[in-house]
Amino acid sequence: MSSGITVIIYHVKDLAGAKALYGAYLGSEPTTDTPYYVGFEFEGQQIGLVPDGNDNGSGPVCFRDVPDIAASLRALVAAGARTTEEPHDVGGGLLVASVTDPDGNVIGLRQLP
Repeated sequence: MSSGITVIIYHVKDLAGAKALYGAYLGSEPTTDTPYYVGFEFEGQQIGLVPDGNDNGSGPVCFRDVPDIAASLRALVAAGARTTEEPHDVGGGLLVASVTDPDGNVIGLRQLP
């Protein structure tokens, strides 16, 4: 049994737009692509998009380690995200930033020193 999170679900209104944005975030194409669920496999993690129109924006925040936080932030904004937290050092050279997708879900980025 895994001790980590194995599935993260984001509730979205625009499945096609979310698929493009999360494809940019993860740097991959979906492994499951249906009208009711789009899933991405990422390093043993399942990231799922469910088009149920939930607009509360209270989904989980997941931080992904990236080699270049500025470039990753630009790619997400170009794919439709809105910057909510510019890259900044939270101590010891660790950089974090976040964006919000069009459905209000927060996506976190982290760059190790």
